[in-house]
Amino acid sequence: MRVLITGGAGYVGSHTAREFSKRGYGVRLYDNFSTGHPFFAQGFETIVADINDRLQLLSALRNVDAVIHFAAHAYIAESVKCPRKYFENNVIGGLKLLNAAVDVGVPHFVFSSTCAVYGCVEEVPIKEETPKNPINPYGASKLAFEHMLAAYSRAYGIGFTSLRYFNAAGADESGDLGELHDPEPHLIPSVLKVAAGLTDILDIYGDDYPTPDGTCVRDYIHVSDLAAAHVSALEHLQRGGESLALNLGTGIGHSILEVISAAERVTGRAVRRRVQPRRPGDPPVLVADPANAERILGWRATRSLPDIVKSAWQWMQRCQQLAELSAHQ
Repeated sequence: MRVLITGGAGYVGSHTAREFSKRGYGVRLYDNFSTGHPFFAQGFETIVADINDRLQLLSALRNVDAVIHFAAHAYIAESVKCPRKYFENNVIGGLKLLNAAVDVGVPHFVFSSTCAVYGCVEEVPIKEETPKNPINPYGASKLAFEHMLAAYSRAYGIGFTSLRYFNAAGADESGDLGELHDPEPHLIPSVLKVAAGLTDILDIYGDDYPTPDGTCVRDYIHVSDLAAAHVSALEHLQRGGESLALNLGTGIGHSILEVISAAERVTGRAVRRRVQPRRPGDPPVLVADPANAERILGWRATRSLPDIVKSAWQWMQRCQQLAELSAHQ
């Protein structure tokens, strides 16, 4: 079995590529390196091309049994400021990929979706049948692609699983892979950068949300647990399982202040913080009900928030060591 992983040199994509490889799959990566990293793709057959390039897509999809699709822009705040960028890549580019997969005859498609499709919810934890009402262009672009997958499945028979995951975090326990963005939009590495002395202070966007401590609550899931879920999702389709969307999370929410406290315990260092006004597009609470993923895929998250923070801290320390070695060469 061979899989094509679009965005395979990115954060979640690179972890997933290694998980598929460990399970015995042939892996081909497709990435334009706009946000991914060439060294994350080392050891894999890699096609360097854009998601909008139909000829490259058709070539990449030959002799492929499944597409694992990560190639999307994924920053909520940026999507509010620049929706055109998100709809052009996540919707139009995604459609070109989907058309190419159908034209070549690829039978299975696993999609990296997001909890942002739900928007602000009235009940937590969030179930798959919760109404979808995204409040930012990022979530809207992902939901649009989910609708396209469902339509193509009915019309052309392609099987799909849309994985709506919550807040990906952490790093591979080997220390060889982790989160590496510039600028860094995600909470846990931003907290750890302050602990490491790489930045002076952490900005908290809003402390007046309707949550126990006033800060946003999120369901943080380890990236390696997410990677394993993508393999389980494809195996479900290979067994003849129905096309569907599933939530991926731990079912446990943690506030920003709780994440900061966990980071201070792991690192033994204080994290300076200051409160800023709320950002547009941030729901107060996003926590998954992952019961269907466990029941249908036989998958569940196995790593806790302290595990996530510890692995991310180890990765950050390794990056600092490599930077110091490079500076002295």
